[in-house]
Amino acid sequence: MSLINMLSSPEWLVEENDFDVELQNTFETLFTVGNGYLGTRATLEESNKGEFAATYISGIFDNHDSTVIDLVNAPDWLPVSIWVDGIKLNIQSCRVLSHRRVLDMKTGALYRFTRFKDSLDRITSYESVRFASIQQSHLCAMRIAVTPENYDATLVVESSIDGGNYNLDRIPNYAETKKFHPETKWNKWAKSKHLRFVSNESSDKNCYLEMETIDTKHRVGYAATLRAQNCDVNKTQRRDYEKVTQIVEFKAKKEHTYIIDKLVSIFTSRDVASDIINDACMETLNKALHDGFDRCFNDHINEWNSRWNACDCQISGDKEAMHALRFNIYHLLISANPNDPKVNIGAKTLSGEGYKGHVFWDTEIFMLPFFIYTQPETAKSLLLYRYHTLEGARKNATLNGYSGAQYPWESADTGLETTPKWTADGVNRIWTGEEELHITADVAYGILTYLSATGDMNFILNYGAEMLFETARFWISRIELNTDKDRYELNNVIGPDEFHEHVNNNVYTNVMVRWNLQNSALLLETIKQHYSEEYAHLAKKLCLSDEEVTHWVNVAAKIYIPFDTESGLIEQFEDYFQCKEVPIVEWDKNDMPCYPAGYDHFNAGETTLLKQPDVVMLMYVLPDEYDDEIKRRNYEFYEKRTLHKSSLSPCMHAIMGIEVEDTHKAEQYFLRSALVDLVDNQGNTEWGIHAASTGGTWMTAVFGFGGFRVRQQKMSFKPWLPSTWNELTFKLRWHGDCLDVSITQSEIRLLLHSQKSHPEEINITGEKQVLQRNERQVFCLNSSMN
Repeated sequence: MSLINMLSSPEWLVEENDFDVELQNTFETLFTVGNGYLGTRATLEESNKGEFAATYISGIFDNHDSTVIDLVNAPDWLPVSIWVDGIKLNIQSCRVLSHRRVLDMKTGALYRFTRFKDSLDRITSYESVRFASIQQSHLCAMRIAVTPENYDATLVVESSIDGGNYNLDRIPNYAETKKFHPETKWNKWAKSKHLRFVSNESSDKNCYLEMETIDTKHRVGYAATLRAQNCDVNKTQRRDYEKVTQIVEFKAKKEHTYIIDKLVSIFTSRDVASDIINDACMETLNKALHDGFDRCFNDHINEWNSRWNACDCQISGDKEAMHALRFNIYHLLISANPNDPKVNIGAKTLSGEGYKGHVFWDTEIFMLPFFIYTQPETAKSLLLYRYHTLEGARKNATLNGYSGAQYPWESADTGLETTPKWTADGVNRIWTGEEELHITADVAYGILTYLSATGDMNFILNYGAEMLFETARFWISRIELNTDKDRYELNNVIGPDEFHEHVNNNVYTNVMVRWNLQNSALLLETIKQHYSEEYAHLAKKLCLSDEEVTHWVNVAAKIYIPFDTESGLIEQFEDYFQCKEVPIVEWDKNDMPCYPAGYDHFNAGETTLLKQPDVVMLMYVLPDEYDDEIKRRNYEFYEKRTLHKSSLSPCMHAIMGIEVEDTHKAEQYFLRSALVDLVDNQGNTEWGIHAASTGGTWMTAVFGFGGFRVRQQKMSFKPWLPSTWNELTFKLRWHGDCLDVSITQSEIRLLLHSQKSHPEEINITGEKQVLQRNERQVFCLNSSMN
């Protein structure tokens, strides 16, 4: 038997074909398996020096002995070691004849194929497959196939649950930038301990480990069992502090393959009461044992098929683009938990230590669109996280001397601001937690984008409206009236371009605040007119008055927006045009711009250089605000000054490049976004997947090349395909219906699946069209598309 026969076709596979210790942490991130409830980095089962083993359970945060609260590195369910007559099979101590690992994106499983040659010249073939069930989120499983190729011997298999993991906290400020040896680099860090031992159990049938977070008091329980299928085994157990191990021993014959399955169930006190975690774990484990590995795996695969059917994008004619796009969608699918409205997606998903598992604007602006238009129930769950952290946002505003709700730049479990004050080496001050205020308007934007696509007024009436009105109140308390110039200003802020700190009137922030106030007032009027009972409840709960809402509208009308009428340029912030001009003159091997000599993140603020799009970002977020000529002029001006030192930068330039017809650069930017982790073009994939870039890559395919946007509350299409693309197909959800979209160089084919009878008005390349329901329609595109 070989697990290789279970692999999907090549276009679904991401492969590692050799062991390179320098790249192991990167592959640990790339090959993460998960299901939204948890994510497990792709460390080797037997462990190796230099690994960073981690499983992250969504919502399990703790702040014991760490500078800011961490997403806890939970107990490790992976460890399995094979011993051959006392010699451990290890990729760094044995001779490795071949080594291959394959992430099967279609089935959400990681495969491994390794041939070991030990010091006695015995050759062992080792294969494994692991998955975190997307059908039963509390279940993880692994199958191992071991074949002694040229010997008979006693094999010992040790399987553990290890609660001794830690989180990284600080790294010393070294005099010079140093490249540490990959086997020891994590040892340079100060570490945070978040788990304390509670109990463990073991028997011939299974083992159990329970830990507790030290400050937040979350209980975490793991139950596991090891089952050998085709041999007689001797079973023993070992219980250590923070670790429990099952051991099976058997006589192995040459050229025989032995199958060992490991099943693991995981529950926390966020899922069930603390006193029944053990029972919940055992019930799930026993059911998995009854069903067997094959059935559990098949159920998992069937659910993956369902997810892919809802959201797969297909590109005909460009295999690299197709492959990269699917990779990004895979990581989106394993990052969100549709069943838990109190969790969200961290900036590094559940795949690494980066940003300590905190949630940013990445969700609302870059990832939420994917879920809104393919899985709206998941999108609603992500927005409900903001509702459940609304009290924390209110506390942020109160602590800072303001009213309403101020959403944090970095958010964990409570909605309180969790941004660290200093960089990890303690050298540079971080101001984003105090000054990058646009996040509050971005949350409002996410809510109204969801409403526009779904028409879900129940969500708005029960949750969304309250968030919107409280964000409006925050802006009214934060904005300042300049009486001399009769305008409202927002001073001492940071916009999306984080090179420039402590600036006044950042245009992205000011326009988004204006939009937030205006649309909150419009929504309130809609509720007042059509949902009088709900309006009365909201008005009473929030002490809303007509005078207050009128004030929102009046303030919005006087917010200062820096703009040079002569050049048609939107000024990124007040006095930006007076900054020093420093040209970009060098690009790295990944065609990414390099810092000009003498400049870095912390002194580029004196120049016109941008970390990432700001004005260009605004033109994407609010496409109806500016005409085509203004977009073109500003894109051309700011694009040449952008260093793309954030992974969420290229996708915005790709989308807007297509919109302003800079299509050559748009293709380049798309690949930069799509390959940011696959080729590690930011140099930090080992810290976790770039979550915003995964969503941005999907948006580039659908909103950019597919040309799909919502304009004036209606679906609009203005596609453009690269000359090598024969066809782009994707699906969209719109007000409860499903739209099949197929675009070629000459036409767009649409099929709207619906139970409704009336047609849908849409816009295609600037012309109004009528889309009939349940009828495939073909619309011709401009022949000069390319």
